[in-house]
Amino acid sequence: MDDTEVREGIMRTLEHPATGELSLDAVLAALADPVRRTIVAQLAAGHEDQACLAFDLPVSKSTSTHHFRVLREAGVIRQRRAGTAIRSTLRREDLDAGFPGLLDAVLGSTSDAASDAAPETASAG
Repeated sequence: MDDTEVREGIMRTLEHPATGELSLDAVLAALADPVRRTIVAQLAAGHEDQACLAFDLPVSKSTSTHHFRVLREAGVIRQRRAGTAIRSTLRREDLDAGFPGLLDAVLGSTSDAASDAAPETASAG
């Protein structure tokens, strides 16, 4: 059972909305948080099917679990169980089909913000 979690003896399914059930409001709310945008950017940069613990996030494990759940429940990522790990993939095709250009716009603004925040290396002359 790839998509179930055992907690206190209870099997719990990792819920994912179907492609046709994606809500623009839920996706935008999920992408509004900078930590969640960092997760999405890392997945988009080729870290597909990555275990949650492999992400370098500036938050505690329990907080990162919350962020992954928000992304999953909004339909931004898909998660599956692989042994004791939960692996995440970006639902790029689903997002592009439902909201053309949205993901690219968000990822573009995320990389722009990261480069804006980078310290300047040019010296005043």
